[in-house]
Amino acid sequence: MKYGKLLDRFLRYVRVDTQSDPRSETIPSTEKQKNLGKILVEELKSMGLEAEMDQYGYVYASLPSNTDSKYKIGLIAHMDTSPDVSGANVNPIVHENYDGKDIVLKEGVVIRVEENPDLKEKVGETIITTDGTTLLGADDKAGIAEIITAVEYLLSHPEIPRPEIKIAFTPDEEIGRGTVKFDLKKFGADFAYTVDGGALGEIEDETFSADAGKVIIKGVNVHPGYAKGKLVNAIKIASDIVSRLPRFTLSPETTEGKEGYLHPTDIRGNVERAEVEFIFRAFEVEELKEIEELLKKIIEVVRKDYPRAEISLEIKEQYRNMKYKLQEEPRVVDLAIRAAKEVGIEPRRTSIRGGTDGAMLSYKGLLTPNLFTGGHNFHSRQEWISLQDMEKAVDLLIKLMQLWSSEK
Repeated sequence: MKYGKLLDRFLRYVRVDTQSDPRSETIPSTEKQKNLGKILVEELKSMGLEAEMDQYGYVYASLPSNTDSKYKIGLIAHMDTSPDVSGANVNPIVHENYDGKDIVLKEGVVIRVEENPDLKEKVGETIITTDGTTLLGADDKAGIAEIITAVEYLLSHPEIPRPEIKIAFTPDEEIGRGTVKFDLKKFGADFAYTVDGGALGEIEDETFSADAGKVIIKGVNVHPGYAKGKLVNAIKIASDIVSRLPRFTLSPETTEGKEGYLHPTDIRGNVERAEVEFIFRAFEVEELKEIEELLKKIIEVVRKDYPRAEISLEIKEQYRNMKYKLQEEPRVVDLAIRAAKEVGIEPRRTSIRGGTDGAMLSYKGLLTPNLFTGGHNFHSRQEWISLQDMEKAVDLLIKLMQLWSSEK
């Protein structure tokens, strides 16, 4: 094994439940995220780094330069796991010398080669999965393990030139709040990279532009035995709105590539009041606004059918396509591509059908593209990652720091 502690680190991290909670109003949204933060602080300190976790659960650390480099380069990963699938009692399974067949896990969960063509390239490698009862948490504990392993390697090889390296591990990325309390001044980087991507070689410099919406419906609740001409059922109105959404277009399950979508993510309520939450996604802001207009038109049609109901729509900006910001300094992406090539990785410059902390940080002035971790099937019980791909991610980070050390 090229990096002896990498696998052990990853397995330790995924066993810590750090699931975030979109319903919470605290920062971090769950205190248990700090449990991993404390572990990471102690680990970084044991390596000789200055490290701390603030009151909001953000971990900051710094590795001094061993050159006269003028740049401070950040490496960022997030600690939380998705609210969509349980991250408690994760039992990772290590499949050594993978045989190229479907991977059968508990509770009828199967990672099928037919549905995961990248598995065909991993025969003989070490594959890590969950046991089938939870997600794995490679998103983004693989990124954390890779960053710490790269830093450890640089510390033990002082002959490798490096700039000053700034490290941050954030909470609540999965619920879109990963940068809410990110202290850019304390972090102190000139440029940064999130290590939060997927398959080997992916270097992501473009994200969706994203907004969130909430439809609030106020009906009229009357005893059902005496309700004729009086009752207005908010549940039925919510259902009517959802039923009018496009069936074969503009949804996550019917789009790919650069196609945007309108996606209902939550519905709850009763006869008197109901709420439906949506996310809007598109690469271009103009298309994003067109998708939002579609929902507004649906609401107008439904409102005419239920004149006694109150139906309102709230829209909040989440993040914008980081491509527009990254174009201001092409070196940030170009050096990542060069680093990949120099360590034998075929770089793939790709777009993210989603968002990262890097998108929001880029708009706050810290240009931050996203680098691969090697993970697949994030947010699911079919999640898997190759140890060899994780090692290549570490190779990339080490080379990238070396390249930045010689930039003028």
